[in-house]
Amino acid sequence: MKRTFLNTKTLVTLLLVASLITACSSDDNDGNLDPELVEDGRWITVAAAKMGDNPGDGNGGTLIYSISSEDAKDPTISIEPFENGFIVPSNRTARLQASEGGNTIFNISYAGDTGGNYTKYTVNGGQNFTPTGSEVSIAPYVGSAPRWIKLFDGDKTGAAVYVSTEHQFDDNDTPDDATDDTYIRTEATMGIVTLDLENSLIKNFQESNIPLTAEEEANGYYISRIDMPTLNAAGNKLYIGARISKVDPTTAERDNDYEILGSKTIVLDYPSLLNPIVISSNVGHGNTNGYRSINSFEYNGSVYQANQGDPEGSHILKIGSNNEYDNTYDFNLDDALGIEEVYILAWRPTANGKAVVAYRHSGSQEGLAGAQGFFALVDLNTKTAIKIDAIPYDPDFYLFQYQGFAVNGTEIFVTQAPVGQNGNIYVIDTETEEVTKGAELVNVGGSHFIGTF
Repeated sequence: MKRTFLNTKTLVTLLLVASLITACSSDDNDGNLDPELVEDGRWITVAAAKMGDNPGDGNGGTLIYSISSEDAKDPTISIEPFENGFIVPSNRTARLQASEGGNTIFNISYAGDTGGNYTKYTVNGGQNFTPTGSEVSIAPYVGSAPRWIKLFDGDKTGAAVYVSTEHQFDDNDTPDDATDDTYIRTEATMGIVTLDLENSLIKNFQESNIPLTAEEEANGYYISRIDMPTLNAAGNKLYIGARISKVDPTTAERDNDYEILGSKTIVLDYPSLLNPIVISSNVGHGNTNGYRSINSFEYNGSVYQANQGDPEGSHILKIGSNNEYDNTYDFNLDDALGIEEVYILAWRPTANGKAVVAYRHSGSQEGLAGAQGFFALVDLNTKTAIKIDAIPYDPDFYLFQYQGFAVNGTEIFVTQAPVGQNGNIYVIDTETEEVTKGAELVNVGGSHFIGTF
């Protein structure tokens, strides 16, 4: 028999009534409000993105709903986050993070009147998320649509970034008429703010210029987007992923047909946020800023980073403890999976060096929201990858906006549901490679799920 979760308010009332009638506990506690239910596991919070104007755009807001890790593995359970979920403050798709144990959800609103507002919530099960601490706005530092991430430092710090760009011309020319001006370079200015997640306080803010090489800049290349700050193992450097764009230096107009440079990362001192430098890979090409999901992770003393838009297919790159790319580490997903044009959409490793990767490739079909993707299990140590066939593929399964993978030991929890259709939670044990089909996810028209936390 399939069990459908009631909303939290109804469930709390029922539990209170039951406690007055009998002292016996129920074996079928759908609400999972008892903290003992997750004592040996963790909460799994499912995030759902509601449609705005078009199917799959996620611009109608974000809802979250939590269940125990045990119930997340149970296919007889059915949850309806769009009907019973907690509405996370955000004008568009919220940018969510979870504590390492899953008991706290962190949010920074994206765009709109509340854009840039930081809030956090204690996870209590179902739609019950209790605000904790005070709110703080990082909008004055990085704008109302910030790109931010939680550093892996024991849930103490978040970091948000932005970059602004300005084309520079010869002072002897008139910048109002670009056809007559002599283009020199594009100035890229990085802003980064660190946030005390425990006390809701701004810790530090710095702005810096982030130049490329003189030759690259003369040819019109510049850093146009940055994201996903990652703390190194020593705790003294931040790595920030970068997207490279280009203008035609003869016209200063956008150039879309150009040679892709080696993947680049900004390295700066932490916690001072000073002395940024740009390092380049000789192995991978393309961008390293990712999109909605964390794009790089520290493992075994090094940082492993996905790249996107690589002409040879996405790589997982390695930055060593010397804060330089390790060009002896060559992990190409095209080669590992035996396909072409792999594009890593999101990924997450566990402590054993094995990871789940969401990706698309040249054979992906076009669905409601574009060419969609698959999941693979990869091993950072052996540089191998296998497609996870136990998770079904559907052309309307939208992974581009995927944000979160909940990790519990060697297990990774993912969501699979095509846009506007029901689906399920799936649990991948990265050690045994076993895949468990879990709780049903009830969808609504045009909407989709963006991960677990």
